[in-house]
Amino acid sequence: MLYLVATPIGNLGDFSPRAREVLTSVDLVACEDTRTSRGLFSLLGIQAKAITAYHDFNEEKATENLIKKLQSGLDIALVSDAGMPLISDPGYRLVKACHEQGIPVTSVPGANAVLTALQLSGLPTDKFYFGGFLPPKSSARQHVLKSVENLPATLIFYETARRLKETLLDIEKIFGARPMAVVRELTKKFEEVRTGTPTELNTYFSEAPKGEIVLVISGAEEKEKVLPSISISDLRKNLSAKDTAFVWALLTGKSKKEAYNEVLEADKL
Repeated sequence: MLYLVATPIGNLGDFSPRAREVLTSVDLVACEDTRTSRGLFSLLGIQAKAITAYHDFNEEKATENLIKKLQSGLDIALVSDAGMPLISDPGYRLVKACHEQGIPVTSVPGANAVLTALQLSGLPTDKFYFGGFLPPKSSARQHVLKSVENLPATLIFYETARRLKETLLDIEKIFGARPMAVVRELTKKFEEVRTGTPTELNTYFSEAPKGEIVLVISGAEEKEKVLPSISISDLRKNLSAKDTAFVWALLTGKSKKEAYNEVLEADKL
């Protein structure tokens, strides 16, 4: 079986007993950086049986090797340097290959910077879009931001501390004064959540801050549906109730059932 195991994003206390049990018991742990994982395991008191590298540069070949080991009956855990595997980190090819080969996969969930930042931002949480790391160049970054400008969902991106000021300028250029939050050093001693407009936040972060950063930006407001100029009564002059409901559903974006009920109500008037 393949286990997708979350590791702490800062506070070691967020590491779960189940994660500890899995990493101790599996035959092999695949990780982004073996040195980072060995250091983390040492702090957590975990004795892994074996560790191998699995990262962006060897993902294709490593996937083949891990699939062979899984098919031989070995249990393998995949971890990221921090947080949930596959979230802006390698791994989906391995999971896809497991599904194709009928190899069982399960998740051992835990800390995640995306969801934690969304919780702390004070922005709507019912719908959100995660775009991973923004491009390093301003032109490409603006292109990405422009592509999600009209999404009626809270937007979440990762960014480096060094590029924060430039990115906030690009956000202001594309989104204007939309409310947003800069969340950094999640679960660590100097955790910070700053809210405001891009301009206000750029003023606050006059010097590049330290630590890992998550940007949470308000989504576009959902536009009100414009009612068609024609009425149900106008349609009923030339159409049956069923056909009227069909056309009314197309015009208003309502379900066929909703449209038909409105037609029946209109016929009573």
